[in-house]
Order: sequence, then structure tokens, then C-alpha cells
Amino acid sequence: MFKTIRNAWKVEELRKKLIFTLFVVIVFRIGSVIPVPFLDAQGLKAMMSGLDESGSFFGFVNMLSGGAFAHGTLFALSIQPYINASIIMQLMTVVIPALERMQKEGEEGRKKMGAITRVLTVFIGILQSTMFYLWLRNNGHITMYNDGFEGIFSAITIILVLTAGTALIMWLGEQINVKGVGNGISILLFAGIVARMPTLIATLWGYLSLAIANPTQNMLGRENWYFYIFVPLFLVLFLSVMWFIVFMNDAERRIPIQYAKRVVGRKMYGGQSTHIPVKVSGSGVMPVIFAQSILSLPSAVQTVMGSKSPDFIKSINSAFSPTGWIYPTIYFLFILFFAYFYLAIQYNPIEMANNLRQSSGTIPGIRPGKPTSDYIAKVLSKITLMGAMFLGIIAILPFIFSDITYMHNTTFLGGTSVIIMVGVALETVKQIESQMMMRHYKGFLD
Repeated sequence: MFKTIRNAWKVEELRKKLIFTLFVVIVFRIGSVIPVPFLDAQGLKAMMSGLDESGSFFGFVNMLSGGAFAHGTLFALSIQPYINASIIMQLMTVVIPALERMQKEGEEGRKKMGAITRVLTVFIGILQSTMFYLWLRNNGHITMYNDGFEGIFSAITIILVLTAGTALIMWLGEQINVKGVGNGISILLFAGIVARMPTLIATLWGYLSLAIANPTQNMLGRENWYFYIFVPLFLVLFLSVMWFIVFMNDAERRIPIQYAKRVVGRKMYGGQSTHIPVKVSGSGVMPVIFAQSILSLPSAVQTVMGSKSPDFIKSINSAFSPTGWIYPTIYFLFILFFAYFYLAIQYNPIEMANNLRQSSGTIPGIRPGKPTSDYIAKVLSKITLMGAMFLGIIAILPFIFSDITYMHNTTFLGGTSVIIMVGVALETVKQIESQMMMRHYKGFLD
């Protein structure tokens, strides 16, 4: 990867794109430390210290924002409104025929879909900003609040500033798409997650400090000398998880396709053999995001409503505590469910079989028509199960590790963090390599 970036730096056009991308990331990080007016940042940070690792909705948002949410900054909502809008648009494309036709209109259709997604992002940003404000007000973290004009002014200011931050992040991501390298939104998400690495290092050093200062003292449920074992074990597992994600990201199942020979005029066409590549982790991190968003809803409702939340919400939130076995189990099952749900959205075996028949293509040993669609559906189901199991294991690994070792704040071990981080890095490197190949630059192949 580093060799590819070094060789890309030698190409003037790619060097300008890399510099522009780095500049946008710096602007993004600067916006992540600019505080929103009328917020008690210290009180919010203290309250988030107990929610960040609780599996709550706000902990999830804080992870995506690179810690900006816990400090109440301009980019506190990060790109989550855009992610939610994109997910909603994907689902609506399947349900609403007009959107499906628009998606198939080529470049013009994609522009219209992008415009709708932007409007939906701003709308979701307003809703989430309002929820964020109500949560802060109920917990007494608004520095200027009363029932008069000052209360209305502070509410409007906070909501508009947070929404403007979301819109600005969306615009910065689109600028990377046009003038930079990689997918803009993914790059900013990657930057936010990587920004929390110093916090992770400080946490690990804190555990080692406990072991050095008082090795026989029991402070976190185990004698402190155990951290001499657990901290290196964490690092080994972290690197192993990264390797496993890289391996699974490139894994694919190839469905062989044979095209029949046909004569058109005096020329013969077809007769070649090819394949349909089906990626094992084709759904990416979407099933994990879906599952985590749904499981965090009870805690989000209780956190926003505070003491006014109904008893049944408190009971559900207590039962779904990440410290027990129920939350990881349901989390794993939800990931399996949403992986198959995403499969149903992305692939249509009947349409794939019809396209093969129209192009005189067949799967060796499988008859055209329904047998072909059944075979494709069977292969997709098996591959999806493997990919979903992979995602599920990675997602629940932090819960298992923290329960065994009593080491908290270790969400970087698995879940969305590492999957997004590694996936974006691989995608960006592949895009750089393809652009270098388009310019006939062979340095990275030497």
C-alpha cells in the first residue's frame, strides 16, 4: 500500500489529487474541534464517557464522528445522516418503481438520485440535531436555556449549526469525489475512526500502568498483572482481525459461464468462457450498521427522555445491555438477517438468469431458465451465509474480549471500526492503482 502511494506521488496529476484529499481531511478534523455555541462541552464529555462503550445510539454516533459528538463540535453528527439517507434511498429504490427507473437512466438518473439524497440528508440532519438538542436540554447541558426568547434562540442555533455541519461534510465528500482520490464520504469516515487511535493507545497504556504500579492489586475485576498478558493479546487479535478482513474482502465465488457460438454474417461470435464473481463480503458493513442502529434505539429513547421514559423502555434497555449475553446474541442474529435482506436488494437471480439466456450464456451442467435462477440463488445464499458469519464474529468479538479480560474501551478490535477502516484503505489503494494504470505508469508493478 505504501509503495503504491509513493509511486502515485511521482505522478503530478495524482499528487495534486492526494494533496487535495489530505487538505479536505485536515479541514474535516479542524471542524471536529470547533465547539457548537451554548453547549456545556465538559458536562457532555463526562456524560458520554459512560455511554461511549454502552452500545447506545450516541456511542455509535460518537464512533462514526471520531469523538466529535462527545465534545459537541460542528461535525458532531458526522456523516451518519448521509449514510441513513443513502440506506433509505436504496430501500426505496426497490419499493418505488419511479426511483428504480430513475436509477437505470444512467448519469442523468444518478444526478437526480444524488440530489434527492442530499435533500433527505439535510432533513435527517434536522431531525437528529433536534433529538440531540432535546437530549442535552433534558440532561442540563445547555448553557443558555429558559422558556423565553433565549431558549428558542439557543435551540435554533444549535439545531442549525449541527445541520450545517452535516451539509458541509456532505459537500466536502463530494469535492473529494470530483478532485481527490477515493470515495469522499468513506475517506472522511475513515479519518474520523483513525482519529480515535490515540485514545485507544492511551487506554492500553493505562492498563499497562496499572500492572506496573500495583501488579497484585485487584482494581478492574482481575489482578493487575493479568494486563501484561491481555494488552499484547489485544494487539495480536487486532492485527489478526485486520488480516482476516483483508482476506475476506478479496474472497469471491466465481460462477462459471459458457457462451454459445453464433454466426452473424460471415463472422462467428461467442464461444468464450467467463464467470460471474460473487464477493463473500459483498454486503460490506451495511448489515452491521443496520443491526447496531436497531439495537441502539431503546437506549437512545431512554437517554433522550431521561427519567420520563416509560418503564417498558427501561426494561428493554436493561435486557439489551451489552454486558450480558442477550445483546451479542441478538446482534449476531440481526447481522445474519440483514445480510440476507441486503442480498435480496442487491441481487435478483431471476433477472440474472434471463440476462444469461438473452445473451446465449449458460452455466455448465445447469439448464437455462428456472434451474439457472435456482442455482444462482443457492450459490448466493451459501456465500451470504459465510459473509454474514464473518461479519457477525468480527462484530461480537469486542464484547467477548471485554467480558473475559475486563478491558473496556476496546471497540477498535472489531465491529464497524476495523471493517470500515480496512475496507476504505483497500478501496482507495485499488482506485489509485487503476488511475496509475490508466496513465500507463508501471512503477507500482516493478
